[in-house]
Amino acid sequence: MTFTAENLPCEIQSTEDVRAACSVIKSGFMHMRNEVGKVIVGQERVVDLVLVAILADGHVLLEGPPGLGKTLLVRTLGDVLKLSMGRIQCTADLMPADIVGTTVVDEDPATKARRFTFREGPVFNQLLLADEINRATPKCQSALLESMQEHSVSVDGNTRDLPEPFFVLATQNPIEQEGTFPLPEAQLDRFMFKIEVDYASREELFKIVSRTTGEKTPNAEVVVDGDFILASTQIIRHVVIAPHIQDYITRLVLATHADSSHAPNWVQENISIGVSPRGAQAIVSAAKVAAVVGGRFAVSRKDINAVAIPALQHRIVRTFEAETDARSSSSLIARLIDEIPCFETWESFDV
Repeated sequence: MTFTAENLPCEIQSTEDVRAACSVIKSGFMHMRNEVGKVIVGQERVVDLVLVAILADGHVLLEGPPGLGKTLLVRTLGDVLKLSMGRIQCTADLMPADIVGTTVVDEDPATKARRFTFREGPVFNQLLLADEINRATPKCQSALLESMQEHSVSVDGNTRDLPEPFFVLATQNPIEQEGTFPLPEAQLDRFMFKIEVDYASREELFKIVSRTTGEKTPNAEVVVDGDFILASTQIIRHVVIAPHIQDYITRLVLATHADSSHAPNWVQENISIGVSPRGAQAIVSAAKVAAVVGGRFAVSRKDINAVAIPALQHRIVRTFEAETDARSSSSLIARLIDEIPCFETWESFDV
């Protein structure tokens, strides 16, 4: 079964319409998860977070050692989602034109007339894989800034819109740092999630070896199309988030700023630069998807806790002391989640 926009209500006019639409979206999510699971062994949390980001209209950065299936996961998503897919293999000699495209001179064989023609780069696809993105030079990394934020590219003074929906799924290896260029904060901030991919367990590794070295290699089938994703993204915006829950997100983000009154005393020693407003936006959008997938129609603290670490860990800059003491960004965000209180009502604190 392929989910299309026709499976969703044409208009959202009542609470019942939202409930019916969310039920279809949840079913589509489960089918996507099952199809990806035919190829990817384990990594359930990683798969769920990537699918949440897609329904929340966000980009994803996958970080982990080589050989853990990061690229395979993105390729499998290309099979499950009925989207056009492009790939950039990032290297030091990659040029911006290799990403966005370039203008060339074409000659008509019959008339010999010449004209300028723009040849689109791989960024003109709905699903773009930027493999080992930190191996591209800063000049090439910056070529993705406009496309990730504005869903358009500017070449030769002309702005060209990218196809919708548009997602960038990037991978990077945190171990091999020779010949790499760390992503600047402005680039990292455009990723909704940074997801850490870990090693497989004993049972998962056994299944991986059996599945990939046997006679038949499993393949995933198409589950949803682009119109379904676009419609789902708009419907999910109707999911309710209570004022006191949204304020909890606000205070959680402000707590990453050392000079904020909401920050615990230890933040100044560990975080030098805090989270931007995009971090709060990412949590709200992703938490709404998490609520729908969980069968709820309002965001709860449980949904926030599920997405807060991947949404915030790449948006903070640790102090020198925190880095030398090997305090990870994820552990600092987890500590904030434990310490920042979530009030039960909007009236119980000062606005």
